[in-house]
Amino acid sequence: MTRMNGILADSDIQVLVNNGTVNAICSFDKDQIQPASLDLRLGDKAYRIRASFMPGSSATVIDKLERLKLYEFDLQDGAVLETGCVYIVPLLENLALSKVLSAVANPKSSTGRLDVFTRVISDYTQEFDKICMGYHGPLYLEISPRTFPILVRTGSRLSQLRFRKGHSYLKEVELYELHKNEMLVSDDTPNINDGGIGISVNLEGNENGLVGYRGKRHTDVIDVDKSAVAHILDFWEPIYDHGTKEIVLDPHEFYILVSREVIHIPPFYAAEMKPFDPLIGEFRVHYAGFFDPGFGNMEISRKGARAVLEVRNHEIPFILEHGQIIGRLVYEHMLNRPLKLYGHDVGSHYQGQGLKLSKHFK
Repeated sequence: MTRMNGILADSDIQVLVNNGTVNAICSFDKDQIQPASLDLRLGDKAYRIRASFMPGSSATVIDKLERLKLYEFDLQDGAVLETGCVYIVPLLENLALSKVLSAVANPKSSTGRLDVFTRVISDYTQEFDKICMGYHGPLYLEISPRTFPILVRTGSRLSQLRFRKGHSYLKEVELYELHKNEMLVSDDTPNINDGGIGISVNLEGNENGLVGYRGKRHTDVIDVDKSAVAHILDFWEPIYDHGTKEIVLDPHEFYILVSREVIHIPPFYAAEMKPFDPLIGEFRVHYAGFFDPGFGNMEISRKGARAVLEVRNHEIPFILEHGQIIGRLVYEHMLNRPLKLYGHDVGSHYQGQGLKLSKHFK
């Protein structure tokens, strides 16, 4: 049965590219289309701005930039983006959405694991990361490295875009039924409601007692386009369990942790981790929230995959205990099954993962 609402799969996105709904200043990269999303690429220049801003319903991004920019610089030969600074970069891609299509953006997994805060902005918008139905115009990326300075260039991919037709979120009853048939999480009694499936944190540690990492300050630069070149201990402080199965999150520090549950995203579904819930603690979890169809597929990874949690605490110290719910995974229907599933023929670094840093580290 053909679905009328859902997230567009790779073949559907290719149609959008072919018919000009998604356009670009230069040709698209061969691997730019993912199972349920499109990678977005940085353009030729960047603007350093004093503070983040919202265009609002009566202004374009470029109009505001002309008034609010501190300076602009070229990205074609690469440039370093410093921690604590805010930048706006025009993207190579632009949109001409139909009146039945909308889009939502999220940082890529590698971006989130470097604590690089990104948000997509469109003209005349009053919300970050949301592109309304029928939007015609350019796209911009707000970038703010929080822990490590990063080296980027024209074509670097820090964010991704999902296209949605209608509303397709699964409600509580549907989630229970899908979990019964597909085992969405490795828990016999999952915490399910209309807000999604509760995901908890694993603080038992691996065979060496390692439970996570805390980002170091005042480090070297990380080139976002290079894999397996950075030394872990130059950038991260390992955190070990000493029998308490808990850690204290220090204010304004960045942590990499992992979920207690193994997670599965069936081929006809996509999921997103909600990044912050004030009811469970004053911290933000999972900057990069998209989970593609096939994530944790037992036939591909054999042991499933856990969610790596990017956690930044806010104003006060917070004790996090093993098994504590730290976020919710929201599932949506796909409009069609992707031609290629996550981790299968797409060269994913994170399929079958446990506690794992971004691809940049040896």
